[in-house]
Amino acid sequence: MSLQSIRERIAAAETAAGREPGAVALVAISKVQPLPRVEAVLEDGHRVFGENRVQEAQGKWPAFRERYDGVRLHLVGPLQSNKARAAMELFDVIETLDRPKLARTFARLAQEIGRCPQLFVQVNTGAEDQKAGIAPDEVDGFVAECRGLDLPVQGLMCIPPIDAPPESHFTMLAEMAERNGLSGLSMGMSADFEAAIAHGATHVRVGSALFGERVAS
Repeated sequence: MSLQSIRERIAAAETAAGREPGAVALVAISKVQPLPRVEAVLEDGHRVFGENRVQEAQGKWPAFRERYDGVRLHLVGPLQSNKARAAMELFDVIETLDRPKLARTFARLAQEIGRCPQLFVQVNTGAEDQKAGIAPDEVDGFVAECRGLDLPVQGLMCIPPIDAPPESHFTMLAEMAERNGLSGLSMGMSADFEAAIAHGATHVRVGSALFGERVAS
């Protein structure tokens, strides 16, 4: 599916939800994609991409950034604390802030580096043992803790359970964001981004519908 067709579907979903045109940002999930596929999307003018591994992004994006102005990178995968500095130096947005230790690490490194990417708190809306994220009943306290550390928390992110209808999870995330005065909602992927837009998503993460199936490394 082409970038243009994804953009048209996003625009149609915005209209159907009564939202302003351009209210939703497309994060093109380029992880584990061959470089020619990523380059083709860059050539088509897209500039917002998501990666889930620091090391993979380090090997891919410095060269692309030399050739294409205005690239913004989102980290959408789990982050080990020992890779936090590298992530903060490479990414513009980190969507997977998921524990107090990582928040404290970001706060310390922000003082050393002199900047901090925009941050989204990952929420484990399905309370899945195998999935990262702050428990729903701990979100308010964690957001307050991050604000106390002067971290630039912009919003919340979730990955609903694969075997459950996503709408209730999108609703839950939107309610938590509103309650905490957060404007960003990163939710919705290739199979359900239109539903996420209907529930207030500001960022949708689309990979396979845009690039085709991933190629394992």
